[in-house]
Amino acid sequence: MEATILEGLPFQIDFEQLKKNLRVKEGTEMVGKLEGMAREAQKIARPKVCYRVAYVESKGEDHLTVDGVRFTSRVLRVNLDKVYRVFPFVASCGLELEEWSKSVEGILEQFWGEEIKVTAVRWAIRYLHEYLTDRYQPGKMSRMNPGSLPDWPLSEQKPLFTLLGNGPATIGVQLKDSFLMVPVKSVSGIWFPTEEKFESCQLCQREKCPGRRAPYEPELMERKYR
Repeated sequence: MEATILEGLPFQIDFEQLKKNLRVKEGTEMVGKLEGMAREAQKIARPKVCYRVAYVESKGEDHLTVDGVRFTSRVLRVNLDKVYRVFPFVASCGLELEEWSKSVEGILEQFWGEEIKVTAVRWAIRYLHEYLTDRYQPGKMSRMNPGSLPDWPLSEQKPLFTLLGNGPATIGVQLKDSFLMVPVKSVSGIWFPTEEKFESCQLCQREKCPGRRAPYEPELMERKYR
């Protein structure tokens, strides 16, 4: 099955939240500069997603095969223990916003541009979640991302891109030899149905992580994934 491409996704910057994230105080001249950048970026941005419907074929102790592609991860294997249909994906801020950010002058403004690109890719992920929920009715879903845990390292990007075929390239995303993606503000992973909500953050000991979505649960690995 070929990957499905979702383009022209809605993108609306929450300026108040952006100011909060970047710690830009009201009443300073920086507010006007940031607002101008946000408006410009919003006109240019074209976040994109590719995904496909795939099926788990076989499972081992610490690996599984999805449509002929092998993934090695004990945590992923356990999370998909009773799952047969999954949704591998790549979401990106888009080449348009990537090129725009390269033209931004000033160290502070470049930092702002990176945060705006993060906002764009988060919108793409949120849109995909809602799209999959409406179209396929999988029930509650969680996702895992290569590189988010030592158990599922960044090198697992390679089989994921293999599974997605030409999809990533179609939306302008390339996988480097280092397994990092270009544009950098891109996210890959697998959405899967689950009754028990899962976040990789639950198994991550990194305390000061700006992207943390759930508290660390030190007993979870031993209780569920050993």
